[in-house]
Amino acid sequence: MGELRERFWELPLGTLDRAEWEALCDGCGRCCLHKIEDEDTGEIHDTNVACRLLDTGTARCSDYRNRKAFVPDCLRLTLRIVEQVNWLPSTCAYRLRADDRPLPDWHYLISGDPDAVRRAGVSVVGRVVSETDAGPLEHHITDWPAPPRRGRPDRAGRHDRHAHEAEEEGA
Repeated sequence: MGELRERFWELPLGTLDRAEWEALCDGCGRCCLHKIEDEDTGEIHDTNVACRLLDTGTARCSDYRNRKAFVPDCLRLTLRIVEQVNWLPSTCAYRLRADDRPLPDWHYLISGDPDAVRRAGVSVVGRVVSETDAGPLEHHITDWPAPPRRGRPDRAGRHDRHAHEAEEEGA
């Protein structure tokens, strides 16, 4: 695999090479959680149940390279899948870039800190149970909270951090 291009995460997803595509992942682990689809409505419900290969302490796959051999229905995210599925979280870097939106401040490519995803409340670390211990998925339906915003968007969609900080201080 080659070197990553500078600021590759700002490029259209279709132009990324394999190494850049893999590096775009923020490591939250939410794509490795089981979902339940309502048979009547088609609505997707999130759970806090992780694939048996997900290390719940790191939110990383314990056998990423060979995962399809152990979990045949594991999806390898591709541009086509990202554009078609409705279950990727709104915080997902692939979802954001597919929608031509920027990565959040907590993404490690922006912050330089791989643990920022956990501190932002986006990671599944310490918040999920393995499918080997879970029991019925229906008992584990959850709503994953959105991460706190870092300011309020102005009319152009940019965030004003100072206004938000002043509001938090009671000004």
